[in-house]
Amino acid sequence: MASWLRDCPAMRTVSSSIGMEEIELKLALPGADPSTLLQRATRVPILARRKRTQQHLHNVYFDTPDLTLRGQRIALRLRRVGDAASPHWLQTLKTAGRADSALSQRGEWEAPVPGAKLSLTALNKTPWPSIDADGSVFRILAPVFETNFERNTWLVRRRDGSVVEVALDIGRIVAGERSTPLCELELELKAGNQSALFDIASEIASHVAVLPATISKAERGYALAHDESGAALRAAAPALPSRLPIAAAAQRVLFEMFSQFTSNLGALLISDDPEVVHQARVGWRRFKSARRLFSPVLALESAPSVLPLRALLTCLGQLRDLDVASTETLPALAEAYVAADPRRAEVWQHTMQSLTQAATLQRKAVRYALQDPTVGACLLATTQWLESLTASDADVGTAGANPASLQRWTRGRILRLRKQLKLARSKVEGPEQEHRVRILAKRMRYNLDALFSLLPAKRAQRWREQALQLQTNLGASRDAMQAATLVTELGLDRGLAEFLRGLACAQKAQRHPLHRDALTPTPQARCGVVKVSS
Repeated sequence: MASWLRDCPAMRTVSSSIGMEEIELKLALPGADPSTLLQRATRVPILARRKRTQQHLHNVYFDTPDLTLRGQRIALRLRRVGDAASPHWLQTLKTAGRADSALSQRGEWEAPVPGAKLSLTALNKTPWPSIDADGSVFRILAPVFETNFERNTWLVRRRDGSVVEVALDIGRIVAGERSTPLCELELELKAGNQSALFDIASEIASHVAVLPATISKAERGYALAHDESGAALRAAAPALPSRLPIAAAAQRVLFEMFSQFTSNLGALLISDDPEVVHQARVGWRRFKSARRLFSPVLALESAPSVLPLRALLTCLGQLRDLDVASTETLPALAEAYVAADPRRAEVWQHTMQSLTQAATLQRKAVRYALQDPTVGACLLATTQWLESLTASDADVGTAGANPASLQRWTRGRILRLRKQLKLARSKVEGPEQEHRVRILAKRMRYNLDALFSLLPAKRAQRWREQALQLQTNLGASRDAMQAATLVTELGLDRGLAEFLRGLACAQKAQRHPLHRDALTPTPQARCGVVKVSS
């Protein structure tokens, strides 16, 4: 939950007195056909032998005109259970859980109300008075969006005493004239250890394709209401207090990066925005880089294999190459290539159409890859592994209570990475070595961004600018050469392919990764406006 609310005395009192904490695991269902999904779910062994209950739920979410509740990551809703003829109304206040994991722990207060109208009296028994002491927020609350869905539930009791409610929700989210399908699984822990959630989810994932989901129905509703559905999620470095144990810092960093990856995979199911693909790949690369950086203090032997993701990652890379060529590299070269030549203009138009069509087909291939149950199972296992990381995973002597230990350890690892980058630059003899330099420059930038608060500011900023400039210089010729390769593979104009190869060679001749100037940031880089290739 949000830090300001977690530290609120009323929140602590209410939570401890009535124990209203919801622990659930949320899963999206990529590619699922709503008309057959329930039938498929009832055949999953762990659900097939248990009684199923069904109910229709209609929910109205409220907020102020300036979205005060959304800003504090609070959801307030009215729920109608049953049909309009014989409704039963419930009012629910939910406080924010962690935003970087499909496993959420949130404060929840629910109470029956007489009808389809918010009750301030019911809210007085929750932390609301500490949020809205004078009632000014309550007075301006209004409906923002609705959710309407059929909920099928199964109660799974295990021999260890754990009890998990599995809910399949199929319906729609509606905000004004906009609407979007709702199709997801929620596993809520009623009793026992949270590992039961992952055990049951894993069994389901072996029969139905799933995708760990980090956003709630409320967050999806707000996004729909403000035309933000399918927006790309960019990197956002987590808070890292200096007294944090090293392995706990690793967990926060890795969770944020993994969430960027999975959230953009979810957005890719409904969005054709090339930036979504780009940020999904950035999230995965950041995750790999940080996992490598923190490897000395992580129990990597218990980490799940990422081999099941290989096909998906390959598809994403191919799609990104097509997107870059069709939306970035070639558009910037149109005037230079065409040069008022009608024949070249025709070649150019045909090339752009072919690349766009190829990208459309490749985007479908990525969505198809997400429907492979082994992909969801791997992502789910990685989520569980990240949840299991604690300070006890750290090496003895490196994760003590010394507040300087995290900063000292971080500086040592970043210096080690910088030495690797300098050594790689000194050994560049061809494309393979250049590619390694570029990858190391990316790793350097990703890790500096995530750990910036733990490093000397001026030095870290200088290193980041150098890595960014090096990556940019090496990326420009790579993008032109990759576009030439795509033109050739698609059987398009040879002259255009040669033009692109020549451009790539010219760009490469204008700089050398070993030259001092290649690590000297330009004024644009210092301002943070240099375009960085994927």
